[in-house]
Amino acid sequence: MKNTTIRLSLILAALLSNAAFADAKNDVQMKQLATNSGCMTCHSIESGKPGPNGMKPIGPAWQDVAGQYKGKPGAAEFLTRVVLEGSNPYSSHWKDKVSGLSMPPNAVAITEGNARLLVNWILALR
Repeated sequence: MKNTTIRLSLILAALLSNAAFADAKNDVQMKQLATNSGCMTCHSIESGKPGPNGMKPIGPAWQDVAGQYKGKPGAAEFLTRVVLEGSNPYSSHWKDKVSGLSMPPNAVAITEGNARLLVNWILALR
């Protein structure tokens, strides 16, 4: 019984923390963090926005990222690693959807803690 209560408490805490990231109050802070970290150079928040000169966007829109990773175990940790370390241009599932080949490493532009906050906010987007 005690283990069940602990598990339910942990699940509830996780759900509430994800709901907190979707809170509109966080939108302004997360958009500012993304802008200050250079993320908005390649990414948009909303799907369907063109990239520079009307071409495909450089990186995927965060609404698309949220849809791609929704409900996938370990998504937040995986995406945090991608933000910090970059991605492999040979295994991109965004091929033909974006003009960029891969995500460059960004550990010099954003701390791991801030990357984690931003990724969790992105995953909470609808």
